[in-house]
Parts: sequence; C-alpha cells; structure tokens
Amino acid sequence: MKKISYDGYELDYFDDAYNFRKYQIELIKKYLSQTLAEIGPGQGGLVNYYNKYIKNVYLIEPESKLYKILKKKFKSKRIKIKNNILKNVKKKKFQTIIYFDVLEHIKNDLNEVKEAKRKMNKNGYLIFSVPAFQYFYNNFDEAVGHHKRYSKNDFKIIGKKTGLKIEKLIYYDSVGFLLLILNKIFSLSSKNLGYKIKLWNFLMPISKIIDFLTFNQFGKSLLCVYRNDKK
Repeated sequence: MKKISYDGYELDYFDDAYNFRKYQIELIKKYLSQTLAEIGPGQGGLVNYYNKYIKNVYLIEPESKLYKILKKKFKSKRIKIKNNILKNVKKKKFQTIIYFDVLEHIKNDLNEVKEAKRKMNKNGYLIFSVPAFQYFYNNFDEAVGHHKRYSKNDFKIIGKKTGLKIEKLIYYDSVGFLLLILNKIFSLSSKNLGYKIKLWNFLMPISKIIDFLTFNQFGKSLLCVYRNDKK
C-alpha cells in the first residue's frame, strides 16, 4: 500500500453511522483478540467499537493528515499509531489484520494481500470489508478513489493465489443494496450526503433483519475473513 493523498472528506458522515459501525463489528467480533492492526483507519471511526475485544491495537495510516487526527484522538498506550505502510512497520506479526473500506483504494490489491499475509500469525485472521458489485460502480466511487467494487469470486481468486483459507464470505447491508439499485435507475445526485447517510444508518436494523432472512445473499458491502493456516 503506497502512501496516498486522500483527505477522506466522506469519513465524518460514515463515522457518525453508529448502527452501521456496530453491525460491522458484530459480524467479525469472534475473530478479534490479542494484537490487531487496522490498515487505513482514517479518522478511527471503528476503533471504539472493537477496542474492548483487543489487547493491543496498531493503527497504520499512510495519509499524513489522517495520521495527525488519530494522534490527537487516541492517547491510550494500548493504541499505537503509525504514519506508514504495513510492510515498513517494525513489529512482530499480528493475530488480526483488518481493512475496512480500504482495499478498493489500492490498485494492486493482490500484492497488498500477500504483504498482509506475511505480517500474520499462523491461524491469524485477515478481514476485509469492501463495496460490493462492480455493476454499481458510480461517480461517488470514483470521487473517493475507489478502483473497483468486489464480488465473492474476487476473494476466492485471491485466496487461491495467496494460500489463505476463507472462513467467512458474505454480502451484508441489504437496505444499502436497494438504495444502490435506486441510484442506478434514477441517477440520484450525491448532494446532501450527510442526510442520506443518516437515513441509511437509521434503517440499518431493517438491513440486519433482511440480511438474516435472505442468508446474506446480497448487500451493499462484502465481508471476507481469511485464516492463515500456514507459517
């Protein structure tokens, strides 16, 4: 992951989407323990949701402006903040590494996954949450620096090429998916982003119910959990 110039203008809105953030952690909390590295944490919107499950946290943020925000926000000795890329972090291997809405910003995603694997403990977990379905790639994706949206098959291919075992691979956020369909049909404007995210966050409990009833067969986002079963 190269150092990037990215101001993360949309992060304030998404970090306020507390129902969505809590749902994301519910989906992965069984894989959280010991030492965790979050790659590209932005303004740290997820940290307070997963922090109670972790002994030590490394926030690895290559963008200098966001790094400074993290340094001001988190003062705990348990949370170490690095203005760097993963391969340059001088640290023993991690039990869990997470990329939440980050991989889509990295052009050579396969190399990034290979590098993350080198930083994992045996039987450690590598977790990705990414935007789903390339068909819905839109102006907002382009504006925030997304190279692509993902399908399950993308992660199956990456798993085969890296030797990582898939533990969990599901779509989630069905309400968000329905909103993507509406946006595709009516070419809705990206104006009033804050209001739209508040509405979407309010509907998240409904999303959770639909996800459960439909066995996570579709959603705005895709979650992949890999396990590293080799040294």
